[in-house]
Amino acid sequence: MSGQPFKAHAVSLTPPELSGWAASATGVAHVQERSAAASGPEVLVTALVHGNEYSGALALDEFLRSGLRPRCGRITAVFCNTAAFARFDASQPDASRFVDEDFNRVWSPERLDGARQSTELARAREIRPFVERATHLLDLHSMHEPCEPLLVTGLLPRNIAFAQGLGTAGQVIVDAGHADGVRMRDYGPFGEAGGARLALLLEAGQHWASSSLDAARNVLMRFLVASGALARGDVPEGWLLPDVLPPPPITVTDRVVAKSMDFAFVQDFRGGETIPQAGTVIAHDAGEPVVTPYDDCVLVMPSVRQLRLGVTTVRLGRRAG
Repeated sequence: MSGQPFKAHAVSLTPPELSGWAASATGVAHVQERSAAASGPEVLVTALVHGNEYSGALALDEFLRSGLRPRCGRITAVFCNTAAFARFDASQPDASRFVDEDFNRVWSPERLDGARQSTELARAREIRPFVERATHLLDLHSMHEPCEPLLVTGLLPRNIAFAQGLGTAGQVIVDAGHADGVRMRDYGPFGEAGGARLALLLEAGQHWASSSLDAARNVLMRFLVASGALARGDVPEGWLLPDVLPPPPITVTDRVVAKSMDFAFVQDFRGGETIPQAGTVIAHDAGEPVVTPYDDCVLVMPSVRQLRLGVTTVRLGRRAG
């Protein structure tokens, strides 16, 4: 097991009550639509891709309960891995991330069209049509450790520009995804260089911190306004945080993948730390040092709470400019 010491984080957010959204006119459970008469963007907002990350689900529940409707187009709200969420236990809050496999690694045609079965694949196949019709996707997540909100864009300039233009303090993270599977935000047309579809993934902060709900609510509203589905004046009072000029993006250049279960960071990194000197030891894996590859290396989402062989323990990045 990892030698990394860490304590459990407090569960400060009460889990959402989602039973009222199970029945759906779409015929797919926990998928709700709000449509306008006028044509416009097909906006998809997803939450609970991981069953213990429910700040986004709370924000999405608030949106549905508010009665807000798009001025044009359609907003589709999906509570994704409800099977994992149903197993949430505040005494073991990290245990309900998924049932069989990571829901956010199955989004390739090979896996979705393949013969293999799992709880997460079955659910992904159910909501795949909603993903495929979307012109705008916002996927609401949170993080293992306390950290400023992150907006994960993929590599395409249109997503980076869209994220930078939201006016939120969230740090934009430019990365190519994961070696062990495709994320929803990178699926199909969302990853095509010549296309126009937009997809962002929000990491709102620590899973169960009240500030993560504030961040999820803020980015959700800003995304709906920026997509054209809502006007800024439609947003309920108090849902938007103050406008902020975002910092320069961070581009992920490397990933540190656990080669053993004996992986430990040398200190309690939380994310966003800049390591000034190349060759600085940041962790040990089975006794071998893990070092930074260049000067001014930024640590992105370091954590061993879901430590397994082959899992990413930290991303390494350069800040633009």
